[in-house]
Amino acid sequence: MKIAVNVSAITNGDMDFSEFDALGEVRYFGELTRGELKELIKDCDALVVNKVEVDGELIAACPSLKYVGTFATGYNVIDISACRKRGITVCNVPDYSTNPVSQHVFALLLALYGKLREYSASVDNGDWVRSKTFTYFPWPTSELYGKKFGVVGYGNIGSKVAKIAEAFGAEPLVYTRTKPSDCPYRLVTFEEILEESDVLSLHCPLTAQTEKMINAKTISAMKTGAVLINTARGGLIDEEALACALRTGKLAGAGLDVVSVEPMLADNPLLGVGNCIITPHIGWVARETRQRLLHIAADNLKSFIEGRPKNVVS
Repeated sequence: MKIAVNVSAITNGDMDFSEFDALGEVRYFGELTRGELKELIKDCDALVVNKVEVDGELIAACPSLKYVGTFATGYNVIDISACRKRGITVCNVPDYSTNPVSQHVFALLLALYGKLREYSASVDNGDWVRSKTFTYFPWPTSELYGKKFGVVGYGNIGSKVAKIAEAFGAEPLVYTRTKPSDCPYRLVTFEEILEESDVLSLHCPLTAQTEKMINAKTISAMKTGAVLINTARGGLIDEEALACALRTGKLAGAGLDVVSVEPMLADNPLLGVGNCIITPHIGWVARETRQRLLHIAADNLKSFIEGRPKNVVS
């Protein structure tokens, strides 16, 4: 079997790809032009991608293609309809990043609540060395204990985040379009979660219904001084509206691991806003997480080859 594997953003040379090597003749590739990609995969039986668009045109250029896998849970980059017409099996990798992304939610939040950037920079600048007392606190910090913690979306990550918030002594509130049967937390409407949450954390997919769900109108309904966390998809937020809310003090802070266009554009309105912590989509990049992702993606392909496909989306 001829297999093409897209390793862009998956490895810095620190991953073990031997599981793929055992499955056939493997061609690993990074960033390619569209023409280069077509030439590379034109006789391949299987393709595993990360953020590479697999559209009808690319599929048509690969007459032997029988399998498309992703190094991701989402598969919006793949034309499912075109694959279905060709009888191509499509598989994704569900639930590989629940723990690290949940961890990153609280890394962002605790940095904001504890003013860690400000205090660390102050110490580096010698302020503590010059201090006349054992401590100083020009930047007010906050406790998570006792706060209302809103979770929008109650899938694997959302439910994990709610559980961690509860461990901190916060009160989780949950808004989800699909009512869970076993949620131990108070289920609320979208209006209620906006009005009540001291912290609002987004964990829902980006769809036509959720695009820019956080906008000027919904922000106006939020508590003054609330904090917004987004580790889901950048398109859930109207970034101009959020920047305005942060600058005016309507919101006390925001922690974002995603933005609307990635890599981030130089004119993104959130760039340089002081009470906004932005990380470059790294919630999933712990080495353990990426190796888990690679293992599941390879196992998906192995299972397909053996005639027992798993994690099939089409």
